[in-house]
Amino acid sequence: MRNNTELNEFILLGIPQTEGLETVLLLIFSFIYLFTLLGNLLILLAIVSSSTLHTPMYFFLGLLSILDMLFPSVTCPKMLFYLSGQSRAISYKGCAVQLFFYHFLGSTEGCLYSVMAYDRFVAICHPLRYMLIMRPGVCVGLVMAAWLVGCLHATTLTSFTFQLPYCGPNRVDHFFCDIPAVLPLACADSSLAQTVGSTNVGFLALTLWLSVCVSYTCIGIAILRIRSAEGRQKAFSTCSAHLTAILCAYGPVIIIYLQPTPNPFLSATVQILNNIVSPMLNSLIYSSRNKKVKSSLKRIFYNVVFTALD
Repeated sequence: MRNNTELNEFILLGIPQTEGLETVLLLIFSFIYLFTLLGNLLILLAIVSSSTLHTPMYFFLGLLSILDMLFPSVTCPKMLFYLSGQSRAISYKGCAVQLFFYHFLGSTEGCLYSVMAYDRFVAICHPLRYMLIMRPGVCVGLVMAAWLVGCLHATTLTSFTFQLPYCGPNRVDHFFCDIPAVLPLACADSSLAQTVGSTNVGFLALTLWLSVCVSYTCIGIAILRIRSAEGRQKAFSTCSAHLTAILCAYGPVIIIYLQPTPNPFLSATVQILNNIVSPMLNSLIYSSRNKKVKSSLKRIFYNVVFTALD
């Protein structure tokens, strides 16, 4: 792959139309990134430390917290590095690694959302058989399948992108290495890589979105059949946090695909929402809307305070 190119590095141009705002952006994104890491780490600690949260639903939520710490870490540290006035250069291999892990973690998280929607479907539509259907072996198998799909997806996209020769301009018009920003720099015809990339991303996103819609359609029908208002409220409350997180994750992606013409500034803004803001919102959503998580976090906080006072 490296033998086909004369380039040793790429230059990340950053977010379009933000010249002169580097210090402000550095402060904003540093706060969001640190808040994301801390929030998701606390959720993970809350799940691990509480035996009442050792269920399939919280097993998946713990994995989501791990992904929400890893996903922004693919792009955010490098962005903060050059916003602080350091070099905007990224090595050829570093660019390929960044692109791979961006799509690997992003698609794995998308698969995990579908798995979590299926988990809620089983919990509400088949409550008496829930622990039988979502037994540990099944949960681990679903997670392994999500990681496998993400790995195959990212490997395909990275291979088609970096099998092309790059021998000319090296200025990437984006804040990280992504396919639409890197392919125009290729010295050969990139139409096949563009077709494979758009088809792969579009097909996977559509498939995962449809699977979530099917699960929640069945959940909605089941909730409407519950006679008591209290029962409907309880069933809906178990899904509200997850449904809100899905809308926050898929909303930016939908905006990108609905653009009549590509807009670099809008695309960068939407990517920031998807890469950096959405993982932060997940920690807020699950910590504020889930009573068991809130209870476990309070217990951790009290233990830390009492230990410090002693």
